[in-house]
Amino acid sequence: MRERRVTQTETIDKARRASGSSFYAAMRILPPAQRDAMYAIYSFCRQVDDIADSNAPRDTRLAQLAAWRADIKALYAGQPDAQTRELAQPVRDFGLEQADFLAVIDGMEMDTVADIRAPAWTELDVYCDRVASAVGRLSVKVFGLDERHGRQLAHHLGRALQLTNILRDLDEDAAVGRLYLPREALARAGIETEDPAAVLASPALGTACAQLVKAARGHFDKAAEIMAECPRHAVRAPRIMGEVYRAMLERMVARGFLSPRRPVRLGRLWLVWIVTRYAFL
Repeated sequence: MRERRVTQTETIDKARRASGSSFYAAMRILPPAQRDAMYAIYSFCRQVDDIADSNAPRDTRLAQLAAWRADIKALYAGQPDAQTRELAQPVRDFGLEQADFLAVIDGMEMDTVADIRAPAWTELDVYCDRVASAVGRLSVKVFGLDERHGRQLAHHLGRALQLTNILRDLDEDAAVGRLYLPREALARAGIETEDPAAVLASPALGTACAQLVKAARGHFDKAAEIMAECPRHAVRAPRIMGEVYRAMLERMVARGFLSPRRPVRLGRLWLVWIVTRYAFL
């Protein structure tokens, strides 16, 4: 018998209460149908991410992800279960693609098969596409973007957000044996080890991180160009996310990446100003 998992509805209820984050600040400005669809997508992402990050044995986690894969395929075969029922309406209303849900699971499997340590840039890009840009491809359909602009925005903004997350979570990831800084960036910085703790203690860490900062800035710039070509109402939420994460990135740069790395936080009033700027002005 399969172990009981938290249902979509339970996770969505928690999502509605967790309104302090930038994600919820951005999503709460959407019309109800779009907002509920985004909460359902987030719930799915949250649950498979929790599996990848859990302390359960790898075989158990891989089996749980395989079960999610089967559930998504059953949903698209017209047989949703308690896990995927909340996704059924968004899939119908917004034409969400099965391949994008499965890509997210693929990304979580990359974290589960083995702890990622100093991947090649190409492997890191595949990872970012699966865990971030695939979510973007689902999201832009909900936002109502056309196919060309939507896929381009998902590609660039997804990668920008994920690279920012990687830089933000260096210590948290190292604590569980993961290191997402690419091996080429480490080599260019003169860091020869791939041990997470040793890399984070290196005086050349800032040089390695600077290469991810440059890549993230390039993706943020391209995403901004794409959104400038789109109807304003369709990019309100991604603009908010982009502004928040870019500010987080620049504050990390100003703080530096050498230890001690104080957490970067954005004030609530600043967040309110960003939401007001793009939601109402």
